[in-house]
Amino acid sequence: MEVWFLGTGAGRPMKHRNVTSIALKLPDPDCSLWMFDAGEGTQHQLMRTPLKLGKLEALFVTHLHGDHTYGIPGLLSTRSYVGGNGPLQLFGPPGIREMIETALTLSSTHLDYEITYHEVSEGVIFKTERYTVEALPLEHRVPCFGYRITECESPGKLNVEMLQQLGVPAGPLFGRIKKGEDITLPDGTLIRAADVASTPLCGRTIAIAGDTKPCDNAMRLARNADLLIHEATFAAGQEEKAHLYGHSTTVEAARTALEANAKRLIMTHFSTRFGDDDIAALEEEARTIFPNSSAAYDLYHTEVPRAKG
Repeated sequence: MEVWFLGTGAGRPMKHRNVTSIALKLPDPDCSLWMFDAGEGTQHQLMRTPLKLGKLEALFVTHLHGDHTYGIPGLLSTRSYVGGNGPLQLFGPPGIREMIETALTLSSTHLDYEITYHEVSEGVIFKTERYTVEALPLEHRVPCFGYRITECESPGKLNVEMLQQLGVPAGPLFGRIKKGEDITLPDGTLIRAADVASTPLCGRTIAIAGDTKPCDNAMRLARNADLLIHEATFAAGQEEKAHLYGHSTTVEAARTALEANAKRLIMTHFSTRFGDDDIAALEEEARTIFPNSSAAYDLYHTEVPRAKG
């Protein structure tokens, strides 16, 4: 799993920092792209990466503020031109369908694919063979959701040489064993999956807290997550102003990571009051609370490794 930060700013674009968008590249065998928010200029940022818009299969919107949504119509339009003709799943708060369809209709934009809209509420909102996505409401000035992406445990690697020695023919029986199922051969030999396959691979969990002030649901999203992505619009000491606008400070994001027992914190959504030279100081503020904290910058990308089983 690979995470790309296409924009890390709040409110409006800056010369060296675009507004919010996060891309999640799924590993084999999916190899698809999921995105979380798409502020103005997101498709421009995407072109500066190796990511392919045609691979986009799902877009999750945290809330309807413009710095998280104004790039969506252009993104959807361009997807038609770059081979993205498969259906798209689009998730967001109530009003997301009206917002997007109004923009597409009034601009006479025709898409060569179907969009399935999901106006989300609390709970599991999306499930595939390998992933589950949950949504929880956060505390912002407008309805806003955070998302928790949980990868299923993957089967361990088969010991093919041992299976051949035991007389197990390649094919469907290999698949059953890989799923953890014990099998019995025609001659009565019992093959235990645990004896011929390595330990299953742990799934990974990523929590994305959109715009929010500190709240219990942000903690729930982040519980034991491998990676917590949390807004940090303001600096330590600016809590009163942050909460007035439904935001968090660096140290509050760090406390959420610490108390939730997350393994890693990446902060984003920085106020325009902070220039590039200020980001290192914001990062250090968070590290006084939660040492494994870092501050994202535009086009920063990172792998999310599997925990050892």
